[in-house]
This record gives sequence, C-alpha cells and structure tokens, in this order.
Amino acid sequence: MSLVSGASPYGRSLNAFAESERSLISSHKTRPEAGRKARGKRLRNSVVAAVVSGGVMLGVTPLASPAQAAAALPTLSAKGAFLQDRATGAKKYGKAADIKRQMASTTKVMTAAVVLNTPGVDLSRKVTISQTYRDYVAAQGASTADLRTGDKPTVRQLLHALMLPSGCDAAYALADTFGVGSTRAARTKQFIGQMNARAASLGMTNTKFDSFDGISAAGNNYSTPRDLAQLASYAMRGSTLRGIMSTTKYVAPVPTSTGGTRTYTWYNTNQLLGSYSGAVGIKTGTGTAAGPCLLFAATRGDKTYVGVILNGTDRYNDAAKLLDHYYGSSTASTMKLRTLPQGAQRD
Repeated sequence: MSLVSGASPYGRSLNAFAESERSLISSHKTRPEAGRKARGKRLRNSVVAAVVSGGVMLGVTPLASPAQAAAALPTLSAKGAFLQDRATGAKKYGKAADIKRQMASTTKVMTAAVVLNTPGVDLSRKVTISQTYRDYVAAQGASTADLRTGDKPTVRQLLHALMLPSGCDAAYALADTFGVGSTRAARTKQFIGQMNARAASLGMTNTKFDSFDGISAAGNNYSTPRDLAQLASYAMRGSTLRGIMSTTKYVAPVPTSTGGTRTYTWYNTNQLLGSYSGAVGIKTGTGTAAGPCLLFAATRGDKTYVGVILNGTDRYNDAAKLLDHYYGSSTASTMKLRTLPQGAQRD
C-alpha cells in the first residue's frame, strides 16, 4: 500500500502537510534567512505531526507483515506430524518431520499396498483361516477382526478386516498368503521384505518394517511423519484401497468349514471418517511405544490433503485443526466424533 495514496489516511496527512509548507514558503519569500530558520522548525514539527496522525510512527503501530497477517499455526498434541498436498506433494506443515518413531498399526497400510500390487492379484481368492492366526492375536493381545478358524474369507474381505477393525489376524493371513517360501515363517519374512522394498521405491528412506502388522518386540518397526505422508499419498492412488479406507462399516458373509455362512460386521476405527467434513481415510494405529497414531486424508472441492499424526493424545482433533488451517474452516471446534458400537474393535 502506498503511503501517499489519496485513499489512505496517511496520504491525507502528508498532503495536508505539503499544502501547509507551500503556504509557508510563499509567505517568507521576502525574508530568506529568517524564513529558512522558521521553515526548518515548522518542517520538523509538521513531519512529526503528520507521521503521528498517519499512524506510522515506528514502534507504535507498524504495518502488518504477511506473516503477522496469516493465521497462527495450530498447536498439536502429537510428537510428530506432517501435512501435504496430495496432488503436488508440497509440504504444508511439519513437526519433527524426520524423527523416527514407531508407527503401530499404520503399518497395515503398507501391508494392504503390497497385497494389491501383487501381479495378478485375485481379490476373489479364498483364504482359509488358520488357528495360528488366532493364537498369535491372543498371545500379543492385539487388535483383531475375530476371524474364526476354518472360515474362508476372500482377499477383498481380508483387506477390509485388515483396514477397518485393524485385524492383526487378517494381516497374518495376508502375509502368509502373499509371501513366498516353504514355511509360514519364511513366507511372512519374505512378505515383510516386500514391504521394505516398496518403501524404498517410494523414497521412504527413514522407514523400516520388521512386522506385517506393526507389532515389534525389538522396536525396529519405525518411520517418520514425512515418510508416512508418502505412503498415505501412495495409498490414495488406487481406487480399491481408497474405497476400503473410506468405508465406515463393512458386512462380510464368509463360508465356514462346515459349509455354512458366518456374517462378520466390521467398523472402521478411524473416527475422523463421518466426523470431519471431507474425511476420506486412512488408518489408525495405537501402541505402548507408538502412542495414538493416525494417517488421514480429506477432500474438499478439488483439494486433497494427506497427513500424519504420530504419538498424539488428541489425534483426531490434531488432524482436524491442521485441515481447518489449510482449508480455512473451523470444523475442529464443533466436531463430534463418530461413535463406535459397543464391542467394536478400537485401535
């Protein structure tokens, strides 16, 4: 903004000052020396008056800089966070963006991605549930889709069991099915190798997977907010996984070992879905060391953001505040989380 603009109060003050000086100069033409001294004193006094009345005296009312004019960034509970524009990959926000942290069940996004990128994958293929998968969940005290021994869900149904109730039994079944090897241990190990290979191809240089579900006794299953944002953006590319991640409830009729049908109903543990306008995914995670985690995405109009919350005690509000900041909205202040039915898996 010009300080001499006629529309500005600063401009009016300085214009008045200039007119006053022209009058002073005219009245003192016959007394050069005395006029110069008088004009000098009046000039100093007039400049001070003009600047004060215009409101631009330094230290009193400075003009706002773009940074001052912008809304303050939200304060988050998360120890690590990231937000990026999905279309361009441009970083919008980062907090401890490159600090490695455990990521809990957000790991399962990569589990699903590896399955869906298997050449010739058949989503209608049936997988027989082994008692081993149930024993594993019981031993770990892990989140479960409560898959029953001998039941034969399809790969598509297992992907829903993996991503909605965060079933570690489903993760085990998928790793055992899509890994390569002569033993279950060899197959799951090879599958985890595929997860790491995919991470490397995505440029996730600060990420290591040592499990198919996020459970890591050694603490060697870790990533960073920046890396996980890459994974989140990648997961949003495929229509199948994108559709699964945005589903709040899924009903799966599954053949049993006795020829009957068992109906499973799974609810998405991501409570941002159905609570924040435009939320379309992605995955929750919770662990003792990892704390509450969330990969999230939202679309409004033609703008989609993907983000990451790691170890955030208020993860949903953190995500909503970040999205609000860049959408220019105030949803977080009135957001009420979608409730999960009693007995539904929480992660």
